[in-house]
Amino acid sequence: MNTEVFFSTGPDCLGHIINRFLATRRSVDICVFTITDDRIARAILDAHRRNVAIRVVTDNDKAYDAGSDIERLAAAGIAVKVDRTPFHMHHKFAIFDEAQLVNGSYNWTRGAAESNLENILDTADPVALTAFQREFDRLWAAL
Repeated sequence: MNTEVFFSTGPDCLGHIINRFLATRRSVDICVFTITDDRIARAILDAHRRNVAIRVVTDNDKAYDAGSDIERLAAAGIAVKVDRTPFHMHHKFAIFDEAQLVNGSYNWTRGAAESNLENILDTADPVALTAFQREFDRLWAAL
């Protein structure tokens, strides 16, 4: 099993997330509180243009904030569902090609790369993949 860990501040978390999008071939399920880092949004859009199937679940309070990239992703034809509960959908994970899970405190924001102390763990652990895919599918069906 391949597991890697990255920390911010600095380029490591951001670079790894972007590299995951560059390497993916079939699908990405994204479940994140917010996306405001244009570099990550570009990587998502590039994967979409390569015919990678992408689904995004995000928080309703953050989806339409200034700087949010969610509307841009939806306008490009990416499947987006927005949480509609009074609580935050605060997850920060993505599943790439049903084979790699990226999860951690890292917000998909420029502040996370430049200011915050955050982390991601990238793993192929089948137990973790199954659990996170189940949670994504549960949220997707509920929205």
